[in-house]
Amino acid sequence: MARYTGPTSKIARRFNEPIFGPDKALNKKAYPPGQHGRGRRKKQSEYAVQLMEKQKVKYMYGMLEKQFENLFHKAATMPGITGDNLLALLEARLDNAVYRLGIASTRRAARQLVGHKHITVNGEVVNIPSYHLRAGDVVGVREKSKSLEAINTSLSVRNSRQFSWLEWDGKEMVGKFINAPARELIPEKITEQLIVELYSK
Repeated sequence: MARYTGPTSKIARRFNEPIFGPDKALNKKAYPPGQHGRGRRKKQSEYAVQLMEKQKVKYMYGMLEKQFENLFHKAATMPGITGDNLLALLEARLDNAVYRLGIASTRRAARQLVGHKHITVNGEVVNIPSYHLRAGDVVGVREKSKSLEAINTSLSVRNSRQFSWLEWDGKEMVGKFINAPARELIPEKITEQLIVELYSK
């Protein structure tokens, strides 16, 4: 499975953003990790800035290099703006939808729920985190899994913020993927144009 299993706080500090969810380490150590984290840093090259942005998004959505590259090429062949297409494809991943719906507190946890067959799509169990949702697909919690403590805890502290491209029925524990979101609706701080420029070299 394509997933990062290393330390999360180090990565969050490298990008100075809570990539894997809220992280106290960012408040305590607001500088990059490593021996020279506090030291003077040289001005980054254009390539370094572009690479950092790509790596940030990869970690954020839990993907490895080849998988991300394939998704980018798919976005490039679609009509419209490549950067917007890329983010729309990322948001349409099943593990991301599970996270956005509040069934899991982080994308990592969402990936685990999908992999362990706790999630259904249109009534059928799907255990592929990268499964691509289409407009109208219904994502739900498997009947046998509705009593899982991890799911109920996550739903109990579910962020009140609603996403316009998703609908949620708390009583039935099902959500609907209405359509791929427009760029301005995605809350993450991502400069997708840097990624497009990197792959265009």
